[in-house]
Amino acid sequence: MTRTLITLCTYNERENISQLIPELNAVATDATILIVDDNSPDGTGRLADQLSAADRRVQVLHRAGKQGLGTAIVAGFRYAIDNGFEFVVNLDADFSHNPKYIHELIQGMSKCDVVIASRYVRGGGVAGWTRGRKLMSQSINVWARLCLGLTTQDNSGSFRCYRVSKLAEIDWSLTIARGYAFQEEVLYRCQRVNCRMAEVPIIFEDRRFGTTKINLRECLTAGWIIFALGIQRIFRCRVKKLK
Repeated sequence: MTRTLITLCTYNERENISQLIPELNAVATDATILIVDDNSPDGTGRLADQLSAADRRVQVLHRAGKQGLGTAIVAGFRYAIDNGFEFVVNLDADFSHNPKYIHELIQGMSKCDVVIASRYVRGGGVAGWTRGRKLMSQSINVWARLCLGLTTQDNSGSFRCYRVSKLAEIDWSLTIARGYAFQEEVLYRCQRVNCRMAEVPIIFEDRRFGTTKINLRECLTAGWIIFALGIQRIFRCRVKKLK
């Protein structure tokens, strides 16, 4: 039996996680769920503690404040490494990623080190997006492939499964993205440690509760960070841990 950790990075997602945790438990009965909460003003952290008290499969990592999605995901990676998990599945906590796809992601790990739940391969897609949001997403993915040499189609989504032993090879202290550009950066760093990657199609849905935290400024910042990582790629800057 594989040891799988599911990570949810939360900031003001109280209404979503109250419904999401039971669905995750139903589709991944043997998995541990780690909620990484950045001191959400809406009480997400308090609810997470209540869910953890009622179910030993739910763990909670409280952080002092809103420190960025990228650092929250890295915190989940470190937890998976330190606690001997085999796989870590990360997904958004707002129901834009349907838990039903988790089994397919884990199945794909038999031949891969990273499996991406992809909107941009045959059979995948998005529901409820405006034309402008689609354009921003597609543009950042083209930019990531150009700058970072990635061959995968969906490099900006966070719904993925990783092999923890490969994550342990990467020096996460070198990470430069704190926000949404981390999604591209982690694939760049996984590529540099020779991770085998694959994509499985999903339909991305709009969040159930709350408002999206992605905006034009975040996308422009991501563009600059991806460019900086591209420069690192040219000069073969270190990503692995020192022996």
